[in-house]
Formats: sequence, C-alpha cells, structure tokens
Amino acid sequence: MKKVLRVYGGVLRLVRLLPADTRPYYAKFARENFVNYREVDVSETSLDELYQRAYTHSLWVLKKYSIDESAAKKMKEICFE
Repeated sequence: MKKVLRVYGGVLRLVRLLPADTRPYYAKFARENFVNYREVDVSETSLDELYQRAYTHSLWVLKKYSIDESAAKKMKEICFE
C-alpha cells in the first residue's frame, strides 16, 4: 500500500510540471485511476503492471506538453524498485 501512495504522489508531482490550465484535469484523472485500481482483481492484473502503466502514461503526458522525460526519473525509481 505504501508503494501505491508513493506512485500516486509521484504522479501528482509530475502534474505540477504541466501547464496551469491542464493541471486540474490530470490531477482528477490520476485520482480517479488510482481509486479504480483499488477495485482491480490482483489475480488477473499484477501491481507491477499497474505501476508500469502509471509510469508509461505519465511519460506520454510529459511528452505531449514537451516536458523533459528526466522529470519522471524519481517516479521510475519508485515504480521499478
């Protein structure tokens, strides 16, 4: 559970790097996704797969707004430790 909260915090830190007018949308999107992850059947989907998905999606959003991927370095460390 602690790792999940660290990943969520990492996503929210990355949201702060986005343009101001997009932050509320992505913060809400992240919150809804992490709430939905609580309902995922762990026997069908591993937590590592969900961490990979969160990291990959974060990179996509950063690239979309031309933010250097190195900003996600700490999140990568959390997701793949």
